[in-house]
Amino acid sequence: MTIDSIAAVTGVSGTGSLSFVAEPRSTDGSGFAASLAGAIDGAQALQAESKTLAIQAVTGDLNDIHNATIASSRAQVTLELVAAVRNKGVDAFNEIMRMQA
Repeated sequence: MTIDSIAAVTGVSGTGSLSFVAEPRSTDGSGFAASLAGAIDGAQALQAESKTLAIQAVTGDLNDIHNATIASSRAQVTLELVAAVRNKGVDAFNEIMRMQA
């Protein structure tokens, strides 16, 4: 069995914009806050899209029920993910607060 060069991976589409350069990170938590805020905004957008498609389904204006089902599932999974990250953040904060100096 021969092992090909890793250079063949460059032909994979969608990997051109990835950069693996380590950037200095702040320690004040602003990066986490910005990421969480972005995730919440994304979840709200998915919820709005799901709600719009659900209303179209109820009124009979929806041509493809699959789009409404997919939008609803995406909104649910995203909300569960944001809640899980938030819960882990709260757990980490509580653990830090329990540490003795």
